[in-house]
Amino acid sequence: MEHTQMKSQWIEFIALLKREVVPALGCTEPMSVALAAANCRKLLGQDPTRISVWVSGNLFKNGMGVGVPGTGMIGLPVAAAVGITGGNPDAGLEVLKGLTPAQVDAAKALLPLIKVDVKDVPDVLYAEVLAEADGHSARVVICTDHTRIVLMEQDGEVLMTQASAPGVQIQPARSASPALTLKEIVEFALEVPLAEIAFIGEAATMNQALADEGLQGYGLSIGKMLTDQVERKLLSDDLMTLAMRLSSAASDARMDGAMLPAMSNSGSGNQGIAATMPVVAAARFLGSSEEQLTRALVMSHLVAIYIKMYQNKLSALCAASTAAMGAGAAITWLLGGRFEQISHCINNMIGDVSGIICDGAGSACSMKVSTSTSAAVKSSLMAVNNLRVPQSEGIVSDDVDQTIANLGQLSRQGMLDTDIEIINIMRAKQRN
Repeated sequence: MEHTQMKSQWIEFIALLKREVVPALGCTEPMSVALAAANCRKLLGQDPTRISVWVSGNLFKNGMGVGVPGTGMIGLPVAAAVGITGGNPDAGLEVLKGLTPAQVDAAKALLPLIKVDVKDVPDVLYAEVLAEADGHSARVVICTDHTRIVLMEQDGEVLMTQASAPGVQIQPARSASPALTLKEIVEFALEVPLAEIAFIGEAATMNQALADEGLQGYGLSIGKMLTDQVERKLLSDDLMTLAMRLSSAASDARMDGAMLPAMSNSGSGNQGIAATMPVVAAARFLGSSEEQLTRALVMSHLVAIYIKMYQNKLSALCAASTAAMGAGAAITWLLGGRFEQISHCINNMIGDVSGIICDGAGSACSMKVSTSTSAAVKSSLMAVNNLRVPQSEGIVSDDVDQTIANLGQLSRQGMLDTDIEIINIMRAKQRN
């Protein structure tokens, strides 16, 4: 009976990975706007003469300063414009995958017609696009998840609506007490038949390609700069530096609009990068086998998903820092640690980087990714030497699952005012 139950849980874990670890081209918040716009264009059936976009404060925060793939430009108006001229309405987070230079030129001509504003809705993830032309209109609303279309209207007639109406219900953490534990995740990652999880290798392949592109120099060029410093002997070519180089390079490319997808985690490319590239770096540095890398990636991505389950989809807490906790767990295992040391690593990271704020998507995300990556390696090295933050300090508990829950409480409740102030500051910047 226990064996059957475990197998059932393994099936659920595999489904969870396949649902939450998916390709995404560009920052996922602007892609929601682009996807809504692409569906508007399909419904309207002609080029619009006016385009209105409304987004939640959190989506505004994450779309204001980030590059839109294939355009060389930043911002939500650009995402809406290329969604209209070249977006594939059926491609989800890869809505701009087939974008051409001609479509980008057409989008530039549309920019004066586009108005973007923040809408006072409870949903932290909300995008609404209204396209109008010749007395006709089309409206599409996405909320709760980046690709979840909840409303389609054509000339005022509702064509499709979800049971949960947009703008009515805030997107909560998926669970205040997820029905899984770190121990179950670790056991699954180490014991599940390898053939059942081989698909996770695509995360390494896809995000490595993004890192290789980023090393050419994108955005703040953190990855390229770190690599240059290794060649100049100002930095050592060690595990921590390699992990930082690869992780930040992938984020550099993604946030500056490279036309390559990232394998995302929990709706975020940077979370996917933070859960993948430090593990790839550690496996390469340590000479780990392909099976070890596969199991480590499964552990990392599932831990990242688990920690994010306690949090709102978008918040004031940097999710790359929490995704890197999954990488820290996996690196600890690759270094020879077992469950006790893996628990120590996560406690160490929560004691270290739990206060990093998310002030919107942009080139500086690669700095936060590299910071979180270095914390993952540092915490792993501490853990395998049985060094840990004690439960007498801060939000850390001896029970690692309780520590993760405490972090979720801090994110969901304690940082709400922080989030509001960040959004207010960014909106004031735009007005000025």
